[in-house]
Amino acid sequence: MIKVGVVGATGYAGEEVIKILINHKSVEITELSAVIEIEEPISSIFPAFKGRCDLICRKPRPEAMAKNVDLIFLALPHKISMEIAPAFLNAGKIVVDLSADYRLDPDVYKVWYGIEHKDKGNLTKAVYGLPELYHDEIKKAKLVANPGCYPTSAILGVAPAVKEKLIDDSSVIIDSKSGVTGAGRKPDLALSFSEVNENLKAYKVNEHQPKPEINKILSQVAGTKIDVVFTPHLIPINRGMLSTIYMKLTKNLDTKGAIDIYKKFYKGKPFVRIYDEGKLPQVRDVVLSNYCDIGLKVTGKTLIVIACIDNLKKGAAGQAVQNMNIMSGFSETEGLL
Repeated sequence: MIKVGVVGATGYAGEEVIKILINHKSVEITELSAVIEIEEPISSIFPAFKGRCDLICRKPRPEAMAKNVDLIFLALPHKISMEIAPAFLNAGKIVVDLSADYRLDPDVYKVWYGIEHKDKGNLTKAVYGLPELYHDEIKKAKLVANPGCYPTSAILGVAPAVKEKLIDDSSVIIDSKSGVTGAGRKPDLALSFSEVNENLKAYKVNEHQPKPEINKILSQVAGTKIDVVFTPHLIPINRGMLSTIYMKLTKNLDTKGAIDIYKKFYKGKPFVRIYDEGKLPQVRDVVLSNYCDIGLKVTGKTLIVIACIDNLKKGAAGQAVQNMNIMSGFSETEGLL
């Protein structure tokens, strides 16, 4: 049994982490905090937790929290985690950060997030928390940079193709569509019901912050520089994400051959499901689960990959708990099935 805390407990991802941990047999939730006006039981903020988790959600106090946890989840906005994480790391605690603060090199971070990184020492120690690619490194890590939702679906959809040298590395086009919770729980006119309902829009075309994260990890997998074309879209659903990925093949390959390569690549990875020929995943297949479902089709010299996740589970909280399980020596799937 380990003691676990959540900073940012009232956000969508923080709430989702609590939902999972309540049912995790090897975890005791001992600390919850958020930027709130009144310190009160988390069950007063989220009545669904009543009788299941009634712990007081307090204002952030990292040094005090560190005395009462073994592992901390930072479910915080970008640019904030790097101010909070050092207090826990200096106290010898394990940190799983759900923001982008420990995913990029400092010079790249400055370009895409507009500020100087404030914790460069720990940044060099962070392990990218995509278990399907970095399981062994995660197992030994003290600080995990939990991937974003867009990068999770994109990287898992592309990685086998670049690893096995199936495609022209300059040909990767990623078209991703996300539910509204992917933007976090914040007041924003663009995310209001009347703006989102019955609408579909692209935004930050090839300029969204997930792009350098996707490029970095795929370049590591490929062993050569990858620069994807990435277009995110907002769709009028609460949660879920579907990425359609187009890649130009450099090898003679049919759909069955591509599926066989993907199945071999993800063999033994419990949360990636590769569909058989003629079948493609839908958002409804993965919502409320920690799975990434992948379907493939080869048409001419083009490999088309469809990758679906729940942006709050495999794209955030579920993956964070998956990382915790690996770091703590639990079964990778504990609390997530």
